[in-house]
Amino acid sequence: MTIQNITNYIEELAPLHYAEDFDNVGLLIGNYQTEVTGVLVTLDTLEETVDEAIAKNCNLIVSFHPIIFGGLKKINGNNYVERVVLKAIQNNIAIYATHTALDNSKNGVSAKMCEVLGLINTKILIPKKGIIKKLTTYVPIEEAEKLKSVLFEAGAGSLGNYDLCSFDVRGNSSFRGNENSNPTYGKKGELTEREETKISVVFESKNESAILKALKGNHEYEEVAYEIVTTENVYQNIGMGMIGEFKNEMAEKDFLVYLKKTMKTDCVRHSALINKKIKKVAVLGGSGSFAISNAKKAGADAYISADFKYHEFFKAENSILLADIGHYESEQFTKNLLVDYLTKKFSNFAVILSEKSTNPIYYI
Repeated sequence: MTIQNITNYIEELAPLHYAEDFDNVGLLIGNYQTEVTGVLVTLDTLEETVDEAIAKNCNLIVSFHPIIFGGLKKINGNNYVERVVLKAIQNNIAIYATHTALDNSKNGVSAKMCEVLGLINTKILIPKKGIIKKLTTYVPIEEAEKLKSVLFEAGAGSLGNYDLCSFDVRGNSSFRGNENSNPTYGKKGELTEREETKISVVFESKNESAILKALKGNHEYEEVAYEIVTTENVYQNIGMGMIGEFKNEMAEKDFLVYLKKTMKTDCVRHSALINKKIKKVAVLGGSGSFAISNAKKAGADAYISADFKYHEFFKAENSILLADIGHYESEQFTKNLLVDYLTKKFSNFAVILSEKSTNPIYYI
Protein backbone atom coordinates (compact mmCIF):
# COMPACT_ATOMS: atom_id res chain seq x y z
CA MET A 1 0.00 0.00 0.00
CA THR A 2 1.56 3.31 -1.09
CA ILE A 3 0.90 6.88 -0.07
CA GLN A 4 -0.60 7.37 -3.53
CA ASN A 5 -3.23 4.70 -2.83
CA ILE A 6 -4.26 6.50 0.36
CA THR A 7 -4.30 10.02 -1.08
CA ASN A 8 -6.17 8.98 -4.22
CA TYR A 9 -8.98 7.72 -2.00
CA ILE A 10 -8.97 10.87 0.15
CA GLU A 11 -9.23 12.95 -3.00
CA GLU A 12 -12.40 11.13 -4.01
CA LEU A 13 -13.90 12.78 -0.93
CA ALA A 14 -11.99 16.06 -1.16
CA PRO A 15 -10.43 16.69 -4.60
CA LEU A 16 -7.52 19.09 -4.31
CA HIS A 17 -9.02 21.51 -6.84
CA TYR A 18 -11.88 22.12 -4.37
CA ALA A 19 -9.39 24.01 -2.20
CA GLU A 20 -9.33 27.80 -2.07
CA ASP A 21 -6.59 29.58 -4.02
CA PHE A 22 -4.80 30.76 -0.88
CA ASP A 23 -4.50 27.27 0.56
CA ASN A 24 -1.71 24.68 0.56
CA VAL A 25 -3.16 21.18 0.31
CA GLY A 26 -2.01 17.75 -0.79
CA LEU A 27 1.23 15.92 -0.01
CA LEU A 28 3.42 18.51 1.73
CA ILE A 29 6.27 16.19 2.76
CA GLY A 30 7.14 12.78 1.35
CA ASN A 31 6.99 10.68 -1.79
CA TYR A 32 3.81 9.25 -3.28
CA GLN A 33 5.47 5.89 -3.96
CA THR A 34 6.50 5.25 -0.35
CA GLU A 35 5.02 2.12 1.22
CA VAL A 36 2.77 3.05 4.13
CA THR A 37 3.23 1.40 7.54
CA GLY A 38 0.33 3.22 9.19
CA VAL A 39 -1.72 6.43 9.03
CA LEU A 40 -2.15 8.90 11.88
CA VAL A 41 -5.08 11.31 11.47
CA THR A 42 -4.92 14.69 13.21
CA LEU A 43 -6.37 18.19 13.04
CA ASP A 44 -2.95 19.89 13.25
CA THR A 45 0.58 18.59 12.86
CA LEU A 46 2.80 19.62 15.77
CA GLU A 47 6.06 18.19 17.12
CA GLU A 48 4.15 15.97 19.54
CA THR A 49 2.03 14.74 16.60
CA VAL A 50 5.17 13.58 14.80
CA ASP A 51 6.35 11.93 18.04
CA GLU A 52 2.99 10.13 18.26
CA ALA A 53 3.34 8.95 14.65
CA ILE A 54 6.82 7.59 15.41
CA ALA A 55 5.62 5.80 18.54
CA LYS A 56 2.70 4.20 16.65
CA ASN A 57 4.75 3.24 13.58
CA CYS A 58 2.83 5.53 11.26
CA ASN A 59 4.87 7.00 8.42
CA LEU A 60 1.97 9.04 7.00
CA ILE A 61 0.21 11.84 8.87
CA VAL A 62 -3.11 12.97 7.39
CA SER A 63 -3.70 16.42 8.80
CA PHE A 64 -6.63 18.74 8.29
CA HIS A 65 -4.57 21.93 8.62
CA PRO A 66 -1.37 22.26 6.55
CA ILE A 67 1.79 22.70 8.60
CA ILE A 68 3.39 24.51 5.65
CA PHE A 69 1.18 27.44 4.74
CA GLY A 70 3.50 30.20 3.57
CA GLY A 71 6.85 29.82 1.87
CA LEU A 72 9.79 28.41 3.81
CA LYS A 73 13.10 30.02 2.88
CA LYS A 74 15.04 28.19 5.57
CA ILE A 75 14.45 25.01 7.54
CA ASN A 76 16.75 25.24 10.56
CA GLY A 77 14.37 24.74 13.48
CA ASN A 78 13.90 28.34 14.54
CA ASN A 79 10.12 28.02 14.91
CA TYR A 80 7.55 25.26 15.41
CA VAL A 81 6.81 24.92 11.70
CA GLU A 82 10.46 24.37 10.81
CA ARG A 83 10.92 21.95 13.71
CA VAL A 84 7.93 19.86 12.61
CA VAL A 85 9.18 19.74 9.02
CA LEU A 86 12.70 18.80 10.15
CA LYS A 87 11.51 16.06 12.48
CA ALA A 88 9.17 14.61 9.85
CA ILE A 89 11.91 14.52 7.20
CA GLN A 90 14.50 13.08 9.59
CA ASN A 91 12.12 10.27 10.54
CA ASN A 92 10.82 9.59 7.00
CA ILE A 93 7.26 10.64 7.87
CA ALA A 94 5.06 12.05 5.14
CA ILE A 95 2.47 14.76 5.81
CA TYR A 96 -0.70 15.25 3.78
CA ALA A 97 -3.23 18.07 4.31
CA THR A 98 -6.85 18.43 3.15
CA HIS A 99 -7.97 21.77 4.67
CA THR A 100 -10.31 23.79 2.40
CA ALA A 101 -10.60 20.91 -0.09
CA LEU A 102 -12.47 19.09 2.68
CA ASP A 103 -14.22 22.31 3.74
CA ASN A 104 -15.77 22.54 0.28
CA SER A 105 -16.77 18.87 0.10
CA LYS A 106 -20.47 18.13 0.52
CA ASN A 107 -19.49 15.32 2.91
CA GLY A 108 -16.77 17.32 4.63
CA VAL A 109 -16.28 19.49 7.71
CA SER A 110 -19.63 21.29 7.77
CA ALA A 111 -21.53 18.10 6.94
CA LYS A 112 -19.91 16.45 9.97
CA MET A 113 -20.96 19.38 12.15
CA CYS A 114 -24.54 18.95 10.92
CA GLU A 115 -24.39 15.23 11.67
CA VAL A 116 -23.13 15.79 15.21
CA LEU A 117 -25.76 18.46 15.87
CA GLY A 118 -28.55 16.34 14.41
CA LEU A 119 -29.53 18.73 11.62
CA ILE A 120 -31.69 17.43 8.76
CA ASN A 121 -32.57 18.67 5.26
CA THR A 122 -29.05 20.03 4.84
CA LYS A 123 -27.61 21.85 1.84
CA ILE A 124 -24.51 23.88 0.99
CA LEU A 125 -24.57 27.42 2.40
CA ILE A 126 -22.19 29.05 -0.13
CA PRO A 127 -22.05 27.01 -3.37
CA LYS A 128 -18.71 27.27 -5.14
CA LYS A 129 -18.18 28.90 -8.54
CA GLY A 130 -15.66 27.87 -11.21
CA ILE A 131 -16.17 24.13 -10.71
CA ILE A 132 -18.54 23.50 -13.63
CA LYS A 133 -17.08 23.46 -17.14
CA LYS A 134 -18.68 22.88 -20.52
CA LEU A 135 -17.28 20.88 -23.40
CA THR A 136 -18.53 21.42 -26.95
CA THR A 137 -17.38 19.16 -29.75
CA TYR A 138 -18.43 18.20 -33.28
CA VAL A 139 -18.79 14.69 -34.64
CA PRO A 140 -20.29 12.92 -37.68
CA ILE A 141 -23.98 12.25 -36.99
CA GLU A 142 -23.57 8.48 -37.12
CA GLU A 143 -20.82 8.61 -34.44
CA ALA A 144 -22.59 10.95 -32.00
CA GLU A 145 -24.19 8.40 -29.67
CA LYS A 146 -21.03 6.31 -29.43
CA LEU A 147 -18.93 9.36 -28.53
CA LYS A 148 -21.46 10.61 -25.97
CA SER A 149 -21.38 7.21 -24.30
CA VAL A 150 -17.62 7.29 -23.71
CA LEU A 151 -17.77 10.92 -22.56
CA PHE A 152 -20.44 9.98 -20.03
CA GLU A 153 -18.29 7.11 -18.78
CA ALA A 154 -15.42 9.56 -18.25
CA GLY A 155 -17.59 11.82 -16.06
CA ALA A 156 -19.16 14.24 -18.53
CA GLY A 157 -22.84 15.07 -18.37
CA SER A 158 -23.17 14.77 -14.59
CA LEU A 159 -24.62 17.66 -12.66
CA GLY A 160 -26.00 17.50 -9.14
CA ASN A 161 -28.53 14.67 -8.94
CA TYR A 162 -28.56 14.07 -12.72
CA ASP A 163 -26.29 12.29 -15.18
CA LEU A 164 -26.21 11.49 -18.92
CA CYS A 165 -26.96 15.19 -19.57
CA SER A 166 -26.17 16.60 -23.01
CA PHE A 167 -27.51 18.92 -25.71
CA ASP A 168 -27.19 18.07 -29.41
CA VAL A 169 -27.63 20.26 -32.49
CA ARG A 170 -27.31 19.06 -36.06
CA GLY A 171 -25.67 21.29 -38.66
CA ASN A 172 -23.26 21.50 -41.56
CA SER A 173 -19.48 21.62 -41.18
CA SER A 174 -16.74 22.39 -43.67
CA PHE A 175 -13.00 21.76 -43.65
CA ARG A 176 -10.01 21.44 -45.94
CA GLY A 177 -6.85 19.56 -45.11
CA ASN A 178 -3.41 20.66 -46.27
CA GLU A 179 -0.80 18.47 -47.93
CA ASN A 180 0.29 17.00 -44.58
CA SER A 181 -3.22 16.05 -43.51
CA ASN A 182 -4.78 12.62 -43.46
CA PRO A 183 -8.53 13.35 -43.52
CA THR A 184 -11.02 10.67 -42.46
CA TYR A 185 -13.45 12.10 -45.02
CA GLY A 186 -12.70 13.97 -48.24
CA LYS A 187 -9.33 14.51 -49.88
CA LYS A 188 -6.29 16.63 -49.17
CA GLY A 189 -6.58 20.15 -50.53
CA GLU A 190 -10.30 19.84 -51.27
CA LEU A 191 -13.13 21.56 -49.41
CA THR A 192 -15.31 18.96 -47.71
CA GLU A 193 -18.76 19.56 -46.28
CA ARG A 194 -20.56 17.14 -43.97
CA GLU A 195 -23.52 16.93 -41.67
CA GLU A 196 -22.35 16.78 -38.07
CA THR A 197 -23.75 16.78 -34.56
CA LYS A 198 -22.64 19.48 -32.13
CA ILE A 199 -22.47 17.90 -28.67
CA SER A 200 -22.41 20.01 -25.50
CA VAL A 201 -21.88 18.47 -22.08
CA VAL A 202 -21.15 19.95 -18.66
CA PHE A 203 -18.71 18.37 -16.26
CA GLU A 204 -16.96 18.88 -12.94
CA SER A 205 -13.47 20.28 -13.49
CA LYS A 206 -11.78 17.36 -11.68
CA ASN A 207 -12.81 15.11 -14.60
CA GLU A 208 -11.34 17.28 -17.38
CA SER A 209 -8.25 15.20 -18.17
CA ALA A 210 -10.22 11.93 -18.29
CA ILE A 211 -12.88 13.48 -20.52
CA LEU A 212 -10.32 14.90 -22.97
CA LYS A 213 -8.58 11.53 -23.10
CA ALA A 214 -11.90 9.85 -23.91
CA LEU A 215 -12.73 12.48 -26.53
CA LYS A 216 -9.42 12.29 -28.38
CA GLY A 217 -9.19 8.52 -28.07
CA ASN A 218 -12.63 7.87 -29.55
CA HIS A 219 -13.15 10.64 -32.10
CA GLU A 220 -12.43 9.48 -35.62
CA TYR A 221 -11.15 12.82 -36.92
CA GLU A 222 -7.43 13.49 -37.21
CA GLU A 223 -7.92 16.97 -35.71
CA VAL A 224 -10.61 16.99 -33.04
CA ALA A 225 -12.49 20.27 -32.87
CA TYR A 226 -13.63 21.10 -29.33
CA GLU A 227 -14.03 23.98 -26.91
CA ILE A 228 -13.89 24.02 -23.10
CA VAL A 229 -15.21 26.96 -21.10
CA THR A 230 -15.40 27.54 -17.36
CA THR A 231 -18.88 28.64 -16.35
CA GLU A 232 -19.88 31.07 -13.62
CA ASN A 233 -22.60 28.66 -12.50
CA VAL A 234 -22.54 27.74 -8.83
CA TYR A 235 -22.47 24.03 -7.98
CA GLN A 236 -24.94 23.30 -5.21
CA ASN A 237 -23.08 20.16 -4.08
CA ILE A 238 -19.72 21.87 -3.49
CA GLY A 239 -18.97 24.86 -1.30
CA MET A 240 -18.42 26.34 2.13
CA GLY A 241 -20.74 25.82 5.09
CA MET A 242 -24.11 24.10 5.32
CA ILE A 243 -27.59 24.96 6.47
CA GLY A 244 -30.15 22.58 7.90
CA GLU A 245 -32.92 22.21 10.43
CA PHE A 246 -33.59 20.66 13.80
CA LYS A 247 -36.48 18.23 13.81
CA ASN A 248 -37.95 20.25 16.67
CA GLU A 249 -37.35 23.93 17.35
CA MET A 250 -35.62 25.05 20.56
CA ALA A 251 -35.68 28.07 22.79
CA GLU A 252 -32.52 30.17 22.38
CA LYS A 253 -31.01 29.36 25.78
CA ASP A 254 -31.81 25.66 25.38
CA PHE A 255 -30.12 25.77 21.99
CA LEU A 256 -26.97 27.37 23.40
CA VAL A 257 -26.78 24.81 26.23
CA TYR A 258 -27.29 21.98 23.72
CA LEU A 259 -24.64 23.48 21.44
CA LYS A 260 -22.07 23.73 24.22
CA LYS A 261 -22.64 20.15 25.33
CA THR A 262 -22.87 18.56 21.87
CA MET A 263 -19.86 20.34 20.39
CA LYS A 264 -17.81 19.70 23.56
CA THR A 265 -16.74 23.29 23.99
CA ASP A 266 -15.92 25.12 27.21
CA CYS A 267 -17.19 28.43 25.89
CA VAL A 268 -19.85 29.70 23.50
CA ARG A 269 -19.56 33.39 22.62
CA HIS A 270 -22.84 34.60 21.18
CA SER A 271 -24.68 37.71 20.04
CA ALA A 272 -27.71 39.14 21.82
CA LEU A 273 -30.70 36.85 22.22
CA ILE A 274 -33.45 37.77 19.77
CA ASN A 275 -36.48 36.17 21.45
CA LYS A 276 -37.20 33.60 18.73
CA LYS A 277 -37.18 29.84 18.44
CA ILE A 278 -34.16 28.16 16.83
CA LYS A 279 -34.92 25.68 14.09
CA LYS A 280 -33.00 26.61 10.92
CA VAL A 281 -29.26 26.62 11.60
CA ALA A 282 -26.22 27.43 9.43
CA VAL A 283 -22.76 26.06 10.26
CA LEU A 284 -19.23 26.58 8.97
CA GLY A 285 -16.16 24.99 10.54
CA GLY A 286 -13.21 27.23 11.34
CA SER A 287 -13.04 30.98 10.72
CA GLY A 288 -16.48 31.77 9.38
CA SER A 289 -17.29 35.42 9.97
CA PHE A 290 -17.21 36.03 6.22
CA ALA A 291 -20.40 33.95 5.88
CA ILE A 292 -22.58 35.84 8.39
CA SER A 293 -24.39 37.63 5.57
CA ASN A 294 -24.90 34.32 3.73
CA ALA A 295 -26.46 32.76 6.81
CA LYS A 296 -28.80 35.73 7.19
CA LYS A 297 -29.81 35.64 3.52
CA ALA A 298 -30.50 31.92 3.81
CA GLY A 299 -32.98 32.64 6.61
CA ALA A 300 -31.02 30.90 9.38
CA ASP A 301 -32.22 31.45 12.95
CA ALA A 302 -28.69 30.80 14.21
CA TYR A 303 -25.21 30.61 12.71
CA ILE A 304 -22.47 28.47 14.30
CA SER A 305 -18.83 29.06 13.44
CA ALA A 306 -15.67 30.49 15.03
CA ASP A 307 -13.22 33.38 15.26
CA PHE A 308 -15.82 36.17 15.22
CA LYS A 309 -14.29 39.56 16.02
CA TYR A 310 -15.86 42.08 18.39
CA HIS A 311 -17.54 44.25 15.76
CA GLU A 312 -18.72 41.27 13.75
CA PHE A 313 -21.23 40.36 16.45
CA PHE A 314 -23.06 43.61 15.62
CA LYS A 315 -23.82 42.13 12.18
CA ALA A 316 -26.46 39.95 13.83
CA GLU A 317 -28.68 43.06 13.87
CA ASN A 318 -31.32 41.28 15.96
CA SER A 319 -32.16 39.01 13.02
CA ILE A 320 -29.95 36.00 13.76
CA LEU A 321 -28.20 34.42 16.75
CA LEU A 322 -24.45 34.20 16.15
CA ALA A 323 -22.58 31.51 18.10
CA ASP A 324 -18.79 31.28 18.18
CA ILE A 325 -17.81 27.88 19.58
CA GLY A 326 -14.06 28.10 18.96
CA HIS A 327 -11.95 27.21 15.94
CA TYR A 328 -10.70 23.86 17.19
CA GLU A 329 -14.07 22.91 18.62
CA SER A 330 -15.87 23.56 15.33
CA GLU A 331 -13.47 21.30 13.41
CA GLN A 332 -12.59 18.67 16.03
CA PHE A 333 -14.87 15.97 14.59
CA THR A 334 -13.09 16.21 11.22
CA LYS A 335 -10.55 13.71 12.57
CA ASN A 336 -13.31 11.18 13.18
CA LEU A 337 -14.73 11.83 9.71
CA LEU A 338 -11.40 11.02 8.06
CA VAL A 339 -10.71 7.95 10.21
CA ASP A 340 -14.17 6.52 9.49
CA TYR A 341 -13.78 7.24 5.78
CA LEU A 342 -10.33 5.65 5.49
CA THR A 343 -11.22 2.64 7.64
CA LYS A 344 -14.13 1.72 5.35
CA LYS A 345 -11.69 1.39 2.44
CA PHE A 346 -8.61 0.11 4.24
CA SER A 347 -10.16 -2.11 6.89
CA ASN A 348 -7.05 -4.28 7.28
CA PHE A 349 -4.73 -1.33 7.58
CA ALA A 350 -3.72 0.75 10.63
CA VAL A 351 -5.61 4.07 10.48
CA ILE A 352 -5.22 5.71 13.89
CA LEU A 353 -7.04 8.67 15.40
CA SER A 354 -4.55 10.95 17.12
CA GLU A 355 -5.01 11.04 20.88
CA LYS A 356 -3.40 14.46 21.17
CA SER A 357 -5.46 17.64 21.41
CA THR A 358 -3.82 20.31 19.28
CA ASN A 359 -6.05 23.13 20.51
CA PRO A 360 -3.75 26.07 21.36
CA ILE A 361 -6.51 27.86 23.32
CA TYR A 362 -7.31 27.14 26.97
CA TYR A 363 -10.17 28.31 29.18
CA ILE A 364 -10.48 28.87 32.92
